[in-house]
Amino acid sequence: MRVVVPYRVADPKTRLAPLLDREERVSFSETMLADVLDAVTATGHAPTVLATEDVDPSVPGTNVRVDDRPLSDAVNALLGDGPVAVVMADLALATTPALSRLFDADGDVVIAPGVGGGTNALVVRHPDFRVDYHGVSYRDHRRVCERIGAATTTLDSYRLGTDVDEPGDLAEVLLHGEGRSRSWLRDRGVRLAVGEGRVGVRREDDGREWAVEESGVGGADASAERDHDPE
Repeated sequence: MRVVVPYRVADPKTRLAPLLDREERVSFSETMLADVLDAVTATGHAPTVLATEDVDPSVPGTNVRVDDRPLSDAVNALLGDGPVAVVMADLALATTPALSRLFDADGDVVIAPGVGGGTNALVVRHPDFRVDYHGVSYRDHRRVCERIGAATTTLDSYRLGTDVDEPGDLAEVLLHGEGRSRSWLRDRGVRLAVGEGRVGVRREDDGREWAVEESGVGGADASAERDHDPE
């Protein structure tokens, strides 16, 4: 089975800008990619980075395919000729056991959904299935499976269901990360910010802070009184 990891090279993870500058976002994205590639490689598969432009992965044995088309078009160009797994590059909590569960699960199409209705990882064994990552892609992918008669399995996985897009997501990496991404954040002074509600994150160097509200929406909250977790 081929394992593909899509990766946007230019100006990645812009929603992390409240806490990370552009150079930091590039570096952190590369680090998350390396974590995902490490986990894939440890399952016994040789991953292919599907990059928007040329990139030099730090993990030995990784192939690179450059395709600057939109994500869905680039992925669909690889489907229909044998089993393919697609694992997003921002799954900083992904581990080898979690990916092995995905790769070994039964079904013509196996989907690991993300919070908010996205598709964070999937395995495609049906020749007629094609992806569409716009909108509520998990729901849309299940509808595609119904239309083409593909047996669908939904994989319930916290580690594969947690992608890193917003500053609040960094708290999950600090709490549960096992790879390079957690160390990267720690080395740059990103820490947990513990208050009365959900845990947020802060920068030790300049005091910037991101609080996650009960609604799940976060925001800068430098004036809030908080106890700062040393971790």
